[in-house]
Amino acid sequence: MESNQASSSKAKLAFDTTPREPEEIERVFRFIDEDGDGMISPAELRSCMRKVGGGQEQLSMAEAEAVVESSDSDGDGLLNLEEFKRLMVGDGRVSEAERDKELREAFEMYAMEGSGCITPKSLKRMMSRLGESSSTKDCESMIRKCDLNGDGVLSFEEFAAMMR
Repeated sequence: MESNQASSSKAKLAFDTTPREPEEIERVFRFIDEDGDGMISPAELRSCMRKVGGGQEQLSMAEAEAVVESSDSDGDGLLNLEEFKRLMVGDGRVSEAERDKELREAFEMYAMEGSGCITPKSLKRMMSRLGESSSTKDCESMIRKCDLNGDGVLSFEEFAAMMR
């Protein structure tokens, strides 16, 4: 059984765009693996979360260690790519309520403060924090692909539909 600390900490990782495609997962893995040793340490995980969270400390060292421990199958205190893939994709034991909570937390990271929606500007800001350079025009195009009502922004419902 997964600890509550690891579970809530995993939800914080939902910055994540929660990548599903193997190439996306590998790209996120390389981004987090700051020293390029092919392993993610709890410290690297915390550092990534600070970058993505805009400088706010979002993951304590204990939480980072709990997340790593929850998926560390060889017990070395680090995550290799396969362990990271399991962490990102999950094992199918996440309840619908937990999945919705994780989606809400991810949405809040991308949403414009106080607006309740993802705008081209807020998407561009988050992409920049993730190390991706995108123009406002590119972000408008990305949003248009999932913008079901055509208002130029993504609501939580549109975001959730895209992520499922």
